[in-house]
Amino acid sequence: MDNSVILKRFCSRLVAIERHAFLTKECYRIEIKRFLAFLETEGKQLCDADTDFLTAYLVLRQNTDKIDSRSVSKAISALRSFFRFAVDERLINENPASLLDNPKRKRVLPEVMEKEIFENLLDVIDVSKPQGVRDRCLFELIYSAGLRVMEAAGLNLRDIDISGGTARVKGKGNKERLVFFGSEAAGQINQYLSFARPKLAGKVNKSQALFISKTGKRLSRKGIWKNYAKWASLAGTSSRVHTLRHSFATSLLEGGADLRTVQELLGHADLSTTQIYTHVQRSVLKENHRRFLPNLKQARGCYEEI
Repeated sequence: MDNSVILKRFCSRLVAIERHAFLTKECYRIEIKRFLAFLETEGKQLCDADTDFLTAYLVLRQNTDKIDSRSVSKAISALRSFFRFAVDERLINENPASLLDNPKRKRVLPEVMEKEIFENLLDVIDVSKPQGVRDRCLFELIYSAGLRVMEAAGLNLRDIDISGGTARVKGKGNKERLVFFGSEAAGQINQYLSFARPKLAGKVNKSQALFISKTGKRLSRKGIWKNYAKWASLAGTSSRVHTLRHSFATSLLEGGADLRTVQELLGHADLSTTQIYTHVQRSVLKENHRRFLPNLKQARGCYEEI
């Protein structure tokens, strides 16, 4: 079977049977297309790819493409899924990727943003233009509801209940959940829908997307990233838009919310994913300990002299 046909059938399986999200399917498609091209370059057939061959391929990816442990793990996931497909299709007898070990990943604490910095970022947005009103509303909503960028981009008009302060979003794996936003975000949405969106949409636009571009089309993830980077630069911060979601989660925990509640609001399938934010809190405690302990030592020394 030709590699292009194999790749097409594999992608169809990802969507129809394994029910993967579009982004996951695209990630796997790109990875397996790269792997199949490598097979051809090496003059190998699919049946020649044993565990040692796959390990050598991943090492080459690390050295040539400079990918980190997270990307290696994603590549391994794609290979495991692909070779399961190959076994089911009787293209090979065994799955060599099942023996691959995921690399140990260094735990990196999520970046969080102080409330003052976020407010400063909102203040630099030019709200004299429809795009500025839209961006301020968008970032306020992401921060207030803890949305992923793809969730914000995928919102439709019918998904928002301003009076109830709720929105229905589709997260990873097309899983729906209800999120909540505050009065400030509700006010921004009202202003955007009343003033900015009609100007962006024009007279004949029938798009049901909540956030649209200046051409009237749904605002893309890349568009959101680009716009945020522009305003963040003007505000003097190098943060990414996903930082707003991290800040939302951390603020909830600092305010006393339990981990399960934060898990539900963020749409995490696994509680262990949410637990990273408890480490953020520990880092804050550690910083306070470092800042104030010298004063404590100094005071103790005074007491000892007495």
